[in-house]
Amino acid sequence: MQEQVLTGVARRVESKATMPTSAELLATASKRLYPNYKPAPIVFARGKGCELFDVEGRRYLDLCAGVAVCAVGHAHPTLAKAIGEQAARLMHVSNYFYNEENILLADELCAKSGMDRALFCNSGAEANEAIFKLARRTAYAKGEKERTKILAFHNAFHGRTMGALSMTGTPKYREGFGAVDGVVHVAYGDLDAVKAQMGADVAAVIVEPVQGEGGVLPAPPGFVQGLRAQCDQHGALLLFDEVQTGIGRLGRWFGYQETGVLPDAISLAKGLGGGFPIGAMLTTEALASGLPPGTHGSTFGGNPLACAAARAVLRILDEEDLVRGAKIKGAYLSGLLGDLAREMPAVCEGERGEGLLRGLVLKPGFVVRDILPKLADAGVLLTAAGERVLRFSPPLVVREAELAEGVAAVRKVIGTLTT
Repeated sequence: MQEQVLTGVARRVESKATMPTSAELLATASKRLYPNYKPAPIVFARGKGCELFDVEGRRYLDLCAGVAVCAVGHAHPTLAKAIGEQAARLMHVSNYFYNEENILLADELCAKSGMDRALFCNSGAEANEAIFKLARRTAYAKGEKERTKILAFHNAFHGRTMGALSMTGTPKYREGFGAVDGVVHVAYGDLDAVKAQMGADVAAVIVEPVQGEGGVLPAPPGFVQGLRAQCDQHGALLLFDEVQTGIGRLGRWFGYQETGVLPDAISLAKGLGGGFPIGAMLTTEALASGLPPGTHGSTFGGNPLACAAARAVLRILDEEDLVRGAKIKGAYLSGLLGDLAREMPAVCEGERGEGLLRGLVLKPGFVVRDILPKLADAGVLLTAAGERVLRFSPPLVVREAELAEGVAAVRKVIGTLTT
């Protein structure tokens, strides 16, 4: 027995001794990974809650959550247990058959959202691709073949697949790829611009209740209500991209709730799986026949493992009261960022957002992507939203003390920009 213990210890020591360093891993990455990304030179090995640790053990405060993905933080025991138990039971059967977790997740999401039907996929881009196809196929089935136009907004971000990319409102993302015909972009928040484009050729309007990548920009008062009225008047669908704003991020389960507006379909992903890849399209019953068998699908969409992960996330959000907590902690973060902006008017223009999706807006001339490496050196992880907005999208389990720690680090870093 003693010999077995000593052997086990020796193996662990040998394993640690042979673990590659950050420098070695980064060298391999530069040689082997496809260079379409430009990640920070940090190699993470583990996480817990709102903390991440690199392969050398250095601790970072994670206030971006994988871009609003890790809603319940890193290594949440309930989520890890659910994934492990489901992986040991059943991971995949394809959509030729039903599976228990898929059905139960669909029922739970519809109950929380007020929608009626769920279609599962693997990402936000896929969810937006689905609602794009749903809008056009629904009009086609009605014999309205001229109704193909999709109205989207400048600075919107809907994903990287061709349909989602075409709806994305930043031209640089489409450069060199082209776009699907029939998508028109207008200014976000400009209802008159929307009215000028509406007509019998419009299949749908797609909108984010808060533009995330576009600069953490909430919809102006009355805007989404006006979109609903325009869509009803002209027979178009109203689609909400809730990939970043859904699953409690804004202090309510979905961004459209509390607006008095019910969309015809919504797209979900990011926080839904808490880090496990899953996306979803939710629709009203009126659109249940919009994509009949054979018109759309996904090999991995709705697999038992992903659905078990998502069900665990929903359970955690309920049990830990994290949706209400996002509103409370979001207000606290708003206060911290507002104070910071007032203290440093030479650098900061102000703050905006909802819940735990907030942005510190910098003055023209300051570029957020130049500041992010300095923050990472200080041990805090944030992301850019547009050129001048420092985006906070922490795990919903974040504590107020961690928010204060992060803002203090930001204050220290941007204080060096004026000296």
